[in-house]
Amino acid sequence: MTINWGSFLLQIITFIVLFLLLWKFAFGPLARLMTKRQERIAEQITSAEKNMLEAEKILLEQKENFQQARQEAQEIIERAHVSSSKQADDLIAAAKTESKRLKEQAALDIQHEKEKAVSELKNEIGSLSVLIASKMIGKELDSKQQAAFVDEMIKEVGEIQ
Repeated sequence: MTINWGSFLLQIITFIVLFLLLWKFAFGPLARLMTKRQERIAEQITSAEKNMLEAEKILLEQKENFQQARQEAQEIIERAHVSSSKQADDLIAAAKTESKRLKEQAALDIQHEKEKAVSELKNEIGSLSVLIASKMIGKELDSKQQAAFVDEMIKEVGEIQ
């Protein structure tokens, strides 16, 4: 086997020229395109990491807001419960006070009616006693004598009771 040095040299020159042309028109732009793409991907990764950190921060804030809202709702429920209990206690106290007042008023009314009935009964007894006494004596008493007699009878009836 013999090597044809002219052909070999021509192939090496063609290879070098072709390599330089490819380097200038294909590999260079391709390398720049790959570098730009690599930079763009790196920027997107950085942006995605930044967005992910921001999303995590927002998620944490939302969780805190939700927890705070839940706590506020619980406090509102507790205040409403306390308020309703206080209102119920106030209503019960007011009802007891009103019941006591009505009971006392009824006792006073009963006492007044009793006193009125006793007074009317005393007057009626006095009038009947004078009527009976005058019929027994056969004479009528004048108003002063009748009043004195009624007072005496009332005293006697009061002492009997």
